[in-house]
Amino acid sequence: MEYNCIVADKNLITKKFDLEIKKHHNSKMWKEFKQIALDNLNTRIVYMGILDDKIITEATAIISDKDLNIQNKEDLISKNTAYLTAFRTNKKYEGKGYFSKLYKFLESDLKKIGFKYLTLGVEPNEIRNKQIYFHFGFTKYLKSSYETYPNGQKILVNYYKKEI
Repeated sequence: MEYNCIVADKNLITKKFDLEIKKHHNSKMWKEFKQIALDNLNTRIVYMGILDDKIITEATAIISDKDLNIQNKEDLISKNTAYLTAFRTNKKYEGKGYFSKLYKFLESDLKKIGFKYLTLGVEPNEIRNKQIYFHFGFTKYLKSSYETYPNGQKILVNYYKKEI
């Protein structure tokens, strides 16, 4: 089995969201996530981990404050700071190091492009995710604020930063 980390193009992004929409029973929210991703192709870099032609991990870097859908962007994004979001791993492959490899790939790529800092947000009750992000070096607390999902649900998010 060969695992490769790549920068996804529009076709692969579309394929991934179509799979998620089907998996989530034609979910309106996943359709909205797909539209958001397609509307922001010029302000985001989508990274995917592919194992035997199957997308098993993904993460998105928002690289411009002109992104149409980033919330609470103050202190999260600038010409030298990218905001990371949409970390996902297929449940079957969790805990096997695949996401860590994808993360290292995206960090290296963003550093080559010229970014010096990365930021991300995590809900306070997502203890496991917070531990993973702290392990990756996201230990500088920036702020807390509310985000709103496409379905109207509001969630509290704590934001963190790291230097790369």
